[in-house]
Amino acid sequence: MDTKIMFDLGSPLGDGGESGGMSGLHYHDYLQLDKILNAQDPESAKHDISAHDEMLFIIIHQAYELWFKQLHHEAGSILEIMRKPALNDNSPELQIVVHRINRMAVILRVLIHQIDILETMTPMDFLDFRDMLRPASGFQSWQFKLLEAKLGLKFENRHGKEYYTSQLRQEHIDIIKKAESEQSLFQLVNAWLERMPFFDKTEKWNNFSLVPKEDDTHPFWREYKSRYANSLAEAEKNNLESFDEVFFQQHRESQYTLSAKANRAALFIMLYRGYPLLQLPFQLLNNLLEIDEQLSTWRHRHMNMVHRMIGTRIGTGGSSGRDYLKSAADKHYIYKEIAQLTSFLIERRRLPQLPKEIEKELGFVASL
Repeated sequence: MDTKIMFDLGSPLGDGGESGGMSGLHYHDYLQLDKILNAQDPESAKHDISAHDEMLFIIIHQAYELWFKQLHHEAGSILEIMRKPALNDNSPELQIVVHRINRMAVILRVLIHQIDILETMTPMDFLDFRDMLRPASGFQSWQFKLLEAKLGLKFENRHGKEYYTSQLRQEHIDIIKKAESEQSLFQLVNAWLERMPFFDKTEKWNNFSLVPKEDDTHPFWREYKSRYANSLAEAEKNNLESFDEVFFQQHRESQYTLSAKANRAALFIMLYRGYPLLQLPFQLLNNLLEIDEQLSTWRHRHMNMVHRMIGTRIGTGGSSGRDYLKSAADKHYIYKEIAQLTSFLIERRRLPQLPKEIEKELGFVASL
């Protein structure tokens, strides 16, 4: 379909005619195409050197930065909603959050597919202009580092943290440091999960557990732990220690970001996602995992592309090239704690039957 037609079909500019109330606005001006189409200034042309693929290289990376800007636009709106002291899990706001997180995941898929285009450039094509780029490097993309910080990548969990802002301009470092000092999406999700109300209504769980009461553990979790233990193979019995560590903070290590209460809520959502009230919360968690997966795929594709293009040579910005990218790809999982909760799932047929009042609140039963 022609680009102009695509624009008109979904734009506020109508059919492009002169009779509409916005007839003075032109497609070319609205998109500021003079700025965009004149923003490519190949270094090779300045040196009167033939390097056909430098134009592709520039446009691909400009497109990346534009998509990063859109990702920040989505992330900013999500953070604003999630910062509210109370977020109704059955509200339009949660639907907006889920929708926009999903959009971010889709955009990240597009970023991965752009590598397919970039890989039409051969190593020799790249060498035509590579040395002219020094010391410029993708490592200087402050927008990507800012996005990682907003999503929840903590400074102490970064690979090469002493190096990661070393090539940035001070104004960009200040923006990233400010984001790191504010609540990230991960922290806001933790607070949202901790607000799950169902386990606080203890009177609705009376006589629920078949397991004898030995401590103050909630009856659901006493029962669930028993069923989980019975589902483990002999070689998996050590998982019970991890269960107590993750969900009850027994001998808990400091590396955890999600609280035990948030972990319990997240696992409950995964287990009972078939209930209407838990559908959106499940989609939110699942979309966060999708973002992590797409970021990981993007990093590994980038790493493999770099290895294909320059082998073991150092990057134009002075990094170790492929080795640096591999270490970052292996370490920079933001939502791995949520992903690891799948270790504690059991089969649907083994799930404890919830009390009728809890089922009613989850929207599964119309009346008692």
